[in-house]
Amino acid sequence: MRNRVVVDGDACPVKPEIARTVRSCGATALLVSSHAHVLVPEDRVQVVTVDAGDQAADLYIANVLQPSDVLVTGDYGLAALGLSRGAAVLTPRGKEIRDTDIAGLLEQRHFSAKLRRGGVRTKGPPAFTDEDRIRFQQKLTALLRGEQENRNR
Repeated sequence: MRNRVVVDGDACPVKPEIARTVRSCGATALLVSSHAHVLVPEDRVQVVTVDAGDQAADLYIANVLQPSDVLVTGDYGLAALGLSRGAAVLTPRGKEIRDTDIAGLLEQRHFSAKLRRGGVRTKGPPAFTDEDRIRFQQKLTALLRGEQENRNR
């Protein structure tokens, strides 16, 4: 059973949804962010502030992540690390990243970065919507309540 949500918190647009969901499911959350972002702890939500270094939040998360955690991140490199630790991985848009997805996502990220280094302008993600928030909260609730594991058995 999943009982803690670990959040790559610097650019996470669903922090209020995470707080509501962990309270309703009896779980906890750990928001990790750099000094550049001030996050406020609240009931069942712990905040850890790390150095502003490029990978400081990712390294902290890598060191505390447990197999029973749900990792919330849009960073595919961190997602790969989370999967290798046995955590469930969820993007802020509510897409669960699985072992079968990660190689293709990392390859796509590498290809896009290569194009940008070559001067090609690539399209960013679409605007974040209320539907994204709803999908995220529904998926996080299902993961915390163990509904996903039961469907996969």
